[in-house]
Amino acid sequence: MNFRRGSFREEPEINLVPFIDVLIVIVIFLAVTTTYSKYSELQINLPTADASKTQDRPDQINVAVSSDGKYMINTDAVVFSNPSTFAVELQRASGGNPDPVIVINADANASHQSVIGIMESARLAGFGRITFTTQRSE
Repeated sequence: MNFRRGSFREEPEINLVPFIDVLIVIVIFLAVTTTYSKYSELQINLPTADASKTQDRPDQINVAVSSDGKYMINTDAVVFSNPSTFAVELQRASGGNPDPVIVINADANASHQSVIGIMESARLAGFGRITFTTQRSE
């Protein structure tokens, strides 16, 4: 028998299980305590526009809406009954152009719903490029 004096030495080992458990607890804690911003808390100040007038492009359709709810496409007066019929008028005004720029000229006192109606009509017509006109601020 071969007896050694002293104690038997165990090799040290690193146990990763408790380390992983602690990391998972930290990740859960951060996920639960994180606050997310809400859109209702945004403060939005809309800017005024001071740009020069752009030149008319042949691939654009000018849509105007007055404060009393009258609509015009280019130079033709059009009745807006619903977005789908107005979309047909926009397609007719495009003259076969697959993706013209819709330029919305809305009166400052025009209802927000009238502008949204024009945008919905453009979407139904398959036109995705929409822009708005403004006047210079004095």
